[in-house]
Amino acid sequence: MLVEVVDNYEKLSDRAAEVVIQQIREKPDSTLGFATGGTPKGLYNRLIEAHEESGLDFSKLTTFNLDEYVGLPPEHEQSYARYMWSTLFNHVNVTESQVHIPHGMAEDVNSHCQWYERRIEEAGGIDLQILGIGANGHIAFNEPGSSLGSRTRIKTLASKTVRDNARYFEDQDMVPEYAITMGVGTIMEADEVLLLASGERKAEAMKKTLEGHITAMTPASMVQMHRFAHVVIDEEAASELDYQHHHGIVEPKDE
Repeated sequence: MLVEVVDNYEKLSDRAAEVVIQQIREKPDSTLGFATGGTPKGLYNRLIEAHEESGLDFSKLTTFNLDEYVGLPPEHEQSYARYMWSTLFNHVNVTESQVHIPHGMAEDVNSHCQWYERRIEEAGGIDLQILGIGANGHIAFNEPGSSLGSRTRIKTLASKTVRDNARYFEDQDMVPEYAITMGVGTIMEADEVLLLASGERKAEAMKKTLEGHITAMTPASMVQMHRFAHVVIDEEAASELDYQHHHGIVEPKDE
């Protein structure tokens, strides 16, 4: 596991962009997994800049998003489909037919989840999966207690996640209670995962993820088992760690 601690959110976004841009340049037809939320926005802004200023080509990419709220149509202002198109996809030259985001209005959610898994398999698997982390240690919408071998499925959101996400809605009662999410097992099959975390609010979750036991109560801890997990966090998110991490070198903190 490669863990890099950088000074701040801007540096985190810079470093994450370097990793994703290198992947696209080295393999223009990569299959990329995208995440939503506040943390990857800086990364996405830098990808747009790379497209506009140096012609970074997105046209051959296949993309899969981690999750989507159940009951929100793609055009809803708080849907993750809307987020991805407004935050990144509308500003680069993606091929729309190669963009995959779970459909929150699917009539048969279970069949849709099985279809999503097949599409990932047919695409040859995910080359690089971008991840954020929740303050309770969730990745995607795999809440504490999720099976570490789980596949794409519908999940009930934890009350803490609902409270955390309420800032995006007019009222907490408007936050959907269910989401379609890639499973931990699905995420772990990506060739590389890029986990990003910023801010003191994520410090406890990152300590459990990087230095705690591998447990379903901290689903993100499964990255310890990944064959190549690349973790980029800022100083605040690293503030609870017992060890200093930088470029894969782990050194005990000074007493």
